[in-house]
Amino acid sequence: MHVFSGLWAPLITPFTADGGLDLPSLTRLTRHLAQAGLHGLVICGTTGEPATLSSADKAQVLATVQTAAPGLPLVMGVSGVAPGVVAEECRHWAEFGVHGFLVPPPYYVRPSQEGIVGFFTHVAAEAGLPLIVYDIPYRAGVTMSLETLLTLAAVPGIQAVKDCGGDAHKTQALIADGRLQVLAGEDHQIFSTLCQGGAGAIAASAHLLSDQFVALHHAVQDGNLRRAQALHHALAPLVHALFSEPNPGPLKAGLAAQGLIGSAAVRAPLTSASTTAADAVAQAINSARRSLTLAEA
Repeated sequence: MHVFSGLWAPLITPFTADGGLDLPSLTRLTRHLAQAGLHGLVICGTTGEPATLSSADKAQVLATVQTAAPGLPLVMGVSGVAPGVVAEECRHWAEFGVHGFLVPPPYYVRPSQEGIVGFFTHVAAEAGLPLIVYDIPYRAGVTMSLETLLTLAAVPGIQAVKDCGGDAHKTQALIADGRLQVLAGEDHQIFSTLCQGGAGAIAASAHLLSDQFVALHHAVQDGNLRRAQALHHALAPLVHALFSEPNPGPLKAGLAAQGLIGSAAVRAPLTSASTTAADAVAQAINSARRSLTLAEA
């Protein structure tokens, strides 16, 4: 099975000003991220606005990314409530050459812990490729306990967890247990997760200053704690600015300002970043570059 480690980005879906798919921008951005050294991409994760994409849209996005970065590992985000339906969608995308699936627990219905275990066991048995369990209670509406995640660690086909749970004890315990590859899902926790021995991160912020986020990962892996600390502190204001308004509005504003995508457009019901948020992202990018230049001097 593919090893889900290193620094990954949950890829945005660029849109034209009128809301259509902007595939040339997607190609340009994908090549940029691959050249920066990212270890993989998540297609149709939260940052990719999957709820606004049709199945045909998703297929075009995936094909475009595969053409732009052949050989780069790709994970497909798949969500839903009924385990059979989610498993069926996973099998569908497995035929398109992805390496695995990022799957949250059933949203809205708020199942019990037993129900969550049953859901993931069913999906893992039928998906055909390994799963990354997406622990994100503030979106799913349900919190997965440490005991539930340790139970899932023993389920064949479940290989990793994207950790957005917000529980430092749970993060540490999962890393110490060692059976699941723990990927930081909250960008401000990349440094702490890596230093504890986590496998990596799936970080929206890594779309911008991508080479520096990759350098942070490498610095920790190489045991260069001073450099890792400098990178972490320089990048922290950017992470804060990117999540000052609903994701991916500020991120798209930053990418458009850098010329990596043609438009900062999002699809309703999301709204584009305010001028205040867009300015904060630009300032944070400039500040990070100055800090990193001084650190290297």
